[in-house]
Amino acid sequence: MSEYEDVAPKFREAMINKAKVEIPFWKLLGMEVADIKKGQARIRIPYAPNLTNANGVVHGGVIFSAADAAVGTALVGMVDRHELITTIEMKINYLKPVDGCDIFAEAHIIHKGTQTAIAEVEVRDTNGNLVAKALATYAIIKKSATDDKLPLGE
Repeated sequence: MSEYEDVAPKFREAMINKAKVEIPFWKLLGMEVADIKKGQARIRIPYAPNLTNANGVVHGGVIFSAADAAVGTALVGMVDRHELITTIEMKINYLKPVDGCDIFAEAHIIHKGTQTAIAEVEVRDTNGNLVAKALATYAIIKKSATDDKLPLGE
């Protein structure tokens, strides 16, 4: 992750801690920030039997969630503190089932405009196998002084 600019150390620490403490969905999945830079992030979800589907492999929704979280984490270091971000659209291709391994989703912001951003994501298992590839579009929304939540309910 050398071609992307580092985020401030306090920001990095705050993002890692926020994910562990303040985001209930992340806690449910055991999701954590493995690395973050401006425009790039790596999210880890440790394997747990309760994250599997009826076939005994990691549920596709878990893989999708890791990919989506990686995009949001990569983008948050690039937006102004008065801007909110939310997923507009995301497409994922599942390439290989994950059986008994942690997953790592690494996102790269490939375009950031004033109102939207686009990212590519690769999801790999502990052994480095590519298990999914995703493309996401995010909205960047100027937050007014009276806003305290995302307007799209996310």
